[in-house]
Amino acid sequence: MVTRASAGPKLEHKGYNRGLILGLTMAESMLLLVFCLLLVAAAMITAERRHRMDAEQRLAQLEQQNKELSAQLVEAQSKLGANMSAADRVKFESEWRELVSARQIIDRLKMNDASPADLAKLAAVGKVLVANNIPLDQARDRLEQLLHGQTEPHEWPPIINLSEAGGYYFTSGSAALTPEFEDRLETSIADQIADNLERYKVDVIEVIGHTDEQRLSRSMSNLDDASIEVIDGALPVETLQPADNAGLGLARAIAVANILKANRKLKDVTVLPMSAAQLVIPGDTLTSGRAGNVKERRRIEIRIRRRAESLQP
Repeated sequence: MVTRASAGPKLEHKGYNRGLILGLTMAESMLLLVFCLLLVAAAMITAERRHRMDAEQRLAQLEQQNKELSAQLVEAQSKLGANMSAADRVKFESEWRELVSARQIIDRLKMNDASPADLAKLAAVGKVLVANNIPLDQARDRLEQLLHGQTEPHEWPPIINLSEAGGYYFTSGSAALTPEFEDRLETSIADQIADNLERYKVDVIEVIGHTDEQRLSRSMSNLDDASIEVIDGALPVETLQPADNAGLGLARAIAVANILKANRKLKDVTVLPMSAAQLVIPGDTLTSGRAGNVKERRRIEIRIRRRAESLQP
């Protein structure tokens, strides 16, 4: 009896490897990783061995130098021993040890890429730190603060603005002070100036008069003749008759300066009246031409500063 083979296709079943990484099995991948780690370890061991050999070589050189110096010491002692007293021999041996120690220190500095000149520079830096009361252990932090701009800002004396914003302003074309304005100058404003003079150790008060850009109708000015007498107190402020805004600003400054000069709290300072005319608007900005009746611009600014050195011999 003959049996026929099945006419259907024969399927071949094979087992496939699973868990391949870049075409490698897990076992092959682990072997490759271990091999790489061994290479890294070998490189590290070789570098460490090289460092150890260099250190041993340096140590051998130092030992050889010590032997040579010891031999020189023995030779020098033998040559000088016959002619030296016991006290001189002790002094000589002490100085020789110091010399040897200094030589070893210099050798160590050279091994670390340093030199005696570097030590001299460090000593100069140390003097600067001591002069500025900066401990050596804080020098690095202070330097980083300076490099990153983290220092405390320098304090300058404030500018005291007296204008319409605070209720202190002049009538258009006039340098006369209102009673309220004059009272505040003699009390709270004088107190504020005195406090700032003490705090900032300054001794000059600058009183700067400002105007708006309205033109004055007066054609003649008497400031050249009367301003000195007014500021000396011989004539009242109302005597001043300015013919332009520059003169009007100066008259306003003189009016305020005379009040401050008479205050006992400000007796040891110099009060200087000045004029900015119509040129500077509030906010320290030059005007570009803004005519009109503007109260805020008819103001006084008070600045304090330290006296400049005299140019006279």
